[in-house]
Amino acid sequence: MRALDLFIVLAYLAGVVAAGAWFSRRQRTTRQYFLGGRRVPWWAVSASIVATETSTVTFVSVPGIIFAAGGDFAFLQLVFGYLLGRLAISALLIPSYFRGELLTVYQLLQERFGAPVKALAASLFVVMRTVADGVRLLLTAFVLAAVWAAFSGAAAPETVVTAAVVVIGLVMIVFNFYGGMEAVIWIEVAQLAIYLVGALAAGIVLARKVPGGLEGALALGEAHGKLRLFHFELDWTRPFTFWSGLIGGCFLTMGTHGTDQYLVQRYLCTDSPAKARRALLTSGGVVLVQFVGFLTIGLLLYAFYRPFESGGTALAGDRVFPDFITRHLPSGLSGLVVAAIFAAAMSSSLNAIAATSVADLYRPLAPERSDAHYLRVSRGVTAAAGLAQIAVALAVRGSSRSALDSVLSVASLLNGPVLGVFLLGTVSRRAGGAAALAGMSAGLAVVLAARMLTPLAWPWYTVLGSATTLAIGGFVATFRSRPEKRPA
Repeated sequence: MRALDLFIVLAYLAGVVAAGAWFSRRQRTTRQYFLGGRRVPWWAVSASIVATETSTVTFVSVPGIIFAAGGDFAFLQLVFGYLLGRLAISALLIPSYFRGELLTVYQLLQERFGAPVKALAASLFVVMRTVADGVRLLLTAFVLAAVWAAFSGAAAPETVVTAAVVVIGLVMIVFNFYGGMEAVIWIEVAQLAIYLVGALAAGIVLARKVPGGLEGALALGEAHGKLRLFHFELDWTRPFTFWSGLIGGCFLTMGTHGTDQYLVQRYLCTDSPAKARRALLTSGGVVLVQFVGFLTIGLLLYAFYRPFESGGTALAGDRVFPDFITRHLPSGLSGLVVAAIFAAAMSSSLNAIAATSVADLYRPLAPERSDAHYLRVSRGVTAAAGLAQIAVALAVRGSSRSALDSVLSVASLLNGPVLGVFLLGTVSRRAGGAAALAGMSAGLAVVLAARMLTPLAWPWYTVLGSATTLAIGGFVATFRSRPEKRPA
């Protein structure tokens, strides 16, 4: 990696901060800060959804899945579940987002079950997103550490990773603090374009460096069992089987894309359910294609580094693609790809955390304040949430787990009870606040017990949590002599 690459990376980071400052001119109300005035075009929202799923974790960790020992294309089974989940969201949930003026998706729970249920769901979201994005921030820091090692010619010590977490985290806070949701979406559109170009270019360079090119990598992959796609065995402990992928992936997507403010907030930036559906469904096709591409890059990395040989690399899966980007891509292209990875950290969940914290948790405690007051508090929460994510990244930097596995397992744990209470409100007219709270509490307890006491694979956590919430909530509701009145 040369000076040109470092200049591109620094220029991109400066450009991201400048974009946040430019968009700050429009952020005069909470509606503008959180929803972009509901004037964002559907195709930009669709690109934003894809870019959100194609985070630093995806860019770095998905190639590492197939690169690792025993890895293959089985991850795509989870993506098939993602597509099925999108269809369910379009049919069951999106219409309800546009009934009235919502700022967060959890306001629907207050209308149906009351304030305590809304507060619990909102709190679970804030915790889950803080932890998950802290892990994403750490992975971005690994990339910056690899950049430092390639530029300086010396191995990057842990102090470089720590410094990178702090620097990237502070840039992320500044960008989100000023730019609001509209800036996040448009930066994600640019990020996606750079991602696709950079990933394609990296794949082409890799194929040229591998003996026999892509055909040679495919032949090597077949010889080492890397090309297998479907695993139909009923093994509850494996994360990537056909059943855990299709069912678990569907429920996980219904949770992350249907009841998680991080992504629902993007739909609310459009002005109609039709546009929101178009954005969500279009993103599914793009996501499938690009996951195939990232796994193919992982196969090419396997053929390039040849870890199965005695002289092969000892790099962990999460670190092998950053190593190739910084050491083997041509000058200029390497800097562009690294800059795109950094951009993923800038488009974090800070704005969604602020929207949820202020609208669902703070505003009920401090009602009838001016909108300018809530906007100031929102920016303060944005900064506090960013500092919390920096703390999470520093706390887990010694973990040996795959970053993708860590992020998705956290999402699966906490999204299940929230999805379950949304489904309870859809299928049961009798269930009220008491039933919803009982169901969510039971769902959370059961899924945490499964995580700590059983070898159950994480794609089943959302299924277990939502099913338990629905079952217990429905059971409690049967003791009601009549449906509870919905709070006004």
